[in-house]
Amino acid sequence: MRISEKNKLEKIIIVGDRVLIKPKSAKDQTKSGLYLPPGVQEKEKVQEGYVMKVGPGYPIPADYGFDDESWEQEEEEVRYIPLQAKEGDLAIYLQRDAIEINYLSEKYYIVPQSAVLMLVREEDL
Repeated sequence: MRISEKNKLEKIIIVGDRVLIKPKSAKDQTKSGLYLPPGVQEKEKVQEGYVMKVGPGYPIPADYGFDDESWEQEEEEVRYIPLQAKEGDLAIYLQRDAIEINYLSEKYYIVPQSAVLMLVREEDL
């Protein structure tokens, strides 16, 4: 199977309340015309990038009702409170909480939703 832009992230499963972000390409040149080395942009406290994958959310305990019989052995179904972030959103996030990974020669960040400060969502995407 050929790896394309569309299917290269299919095998990645993001766990819990985390999102996978592809950093927006940093501008190498400042407004005044200075060229910055690559490490300078990466050390900024706040970064932006596009949400590529989203975890299932915050796990919540199973709801035990009074009509459940104690002798019935049912498998507990895990339920989640979904995240606000959606695939395709532009995320503004705290760099200090992000974990950098390289996957198929591309840089991504795994960021907990608590480190995401703002989302920009284009409805028509």
